[in-house]
Amino acid sequence: MLATSDLPMNEPGLNHSILVAGAGDVGGRAAALLAASGHSLWALRRRPVADSGDGIRWIQADLASPDTLRQLPRVSHVIFAPTPDARDEAAYRSVFVDGLRHLLAALNPETLQRVIFVSSSAVYGDHAGAWVDEDTPPAPPGFNGAVLLEAEQVLASSHVPSTVLRLAGLYGPGRTQLFQALRDGKVRVPREQRTFANRMHVDDAAAALAHLLTMDDPDPLYVGVDDAPLAIDELYDYLAGLLGVPPPAEGPGPHGVGNKRLSNARLRAAGFQCRWPDARAGYAALLRRAMQQLR
Repeated sequence: MLATSDLPMNEPGLNHSILVAGAGDVGGRAAALLAASGHSLWALRRRPVADSGDGIRWIQADLASPDTLRQLPRVSHVIFAPTPDARDEAAYRSVFVDGLRHLLAALNPETLQRVIFVSSSAVYGDHAGAWVDEDTPPAPPGFNGAVLLEAEQVLASSHVPSTVLRLAGLYGPGRTQLFQALRDGKVRVPREQRTFANRMHVDDAAAALAHLLTMDDPDPLYVGVDDAPLAIDELYDYLAGLLGVPPPAEGPGPHGVGNKRLSNARLRAAGFQCRWPDARAGYAALLRRAMQQLR
């Protein structure tokens, strides 16, 4: 891993010079896609990462510690996709609000053309199953959505051209805890009131970030979700059938999420298409892969 003081300046001849700040699951996948497309790519993480040989230059730094962000490379584009150390308000604020301010202060404003901010549909409240899109006023029911919304506002007030992608619940490789919970009978679903699950495959989320970053003039805000919001009982009953276990028992919906159907119409109008437009097919492919690995 490179120290920040060892970083070279931008190389000529490449489309974009990109920093992925917070190259975890989603950010790391987006970085790999962009590097494979020939962009000059740096990726920042708190912990050391071995050189993967895929053209990504790794930076060990902490968004919450401004001193570690000195001498960052001069980049044209940033994907801001950090992950807090803990699920509490202080950890979220340290990374998303303070960390964003620290990063913007450390970057060269003369070369910076756009920041893509990875936010969450947690900024929306409950809408009784109605459709929600970019024009729906946010009303976060929990601290996570409230802090993310504040960070979005910090970015908007910075006068740096920016685009926010509010992601739905992600699933994909390494995000398969639902399978075991269904096997263990620990899942409950609301059946009397139609309550919706909103999902996006993690590979589609990464591809959406890469798509928005390489657009000439993206909108300021997009909702990231697949094409088919499903009722939770419909999705979970389907998965239980694939697993050969009884369907989940009746129970309350997810706490602090709110019942809504997220629309990706604006993202599709921007030319993006999900590889996994329906979570049933995406989860089924994950299950097939898991079963093959056990053989």
